[in-house]
Amino acid sequence: MPTHSTAVRNGVADFVVDQLDLGTTNATGAIVLNTAGDVEVATLLFSNPAFGASAAGVATAAAIADDTSATGGTTTKCQLVDRDGTVVVEGTVGTSGTDIILSTNVIPVGATVELTALTYTAPA
Repeated sequence: MPTHSTAVRNGVADFVVDQLDLGTTNATGAIVLNTAGDVEVATLLFSNPAFGASAAGVATAAAIADDTSATGGTTTKCQLVDRDGTVVVEGTVGTSGTDIILSTNVIPVGATVELTALTYTAPA
């Protein structure tokens, strides 16, 4: 399998995360945590811009606002959406071995959900 230079990886990572800042409907993009059946459990808002410039193929998210009144449920999937709600990236959610790792993926109704850090890594 071919590998990419750091410059190319940075370009790929920046391209992907910059898509989260597109759109005009909302002030920011969001991370939507969903159940296996695609029911929204919690929505956390990105800053605008959502991510800083990448380094070594890794882009790090700016501050992410907590969801202080989660819908609740067991989250197993996530969608990173732009300002118009268009899905840019999809991933998995759990307590280990997933794209987004939470201390618990069972979210009570009305709970506060917090993500302290998020990165996007372009393939090597």
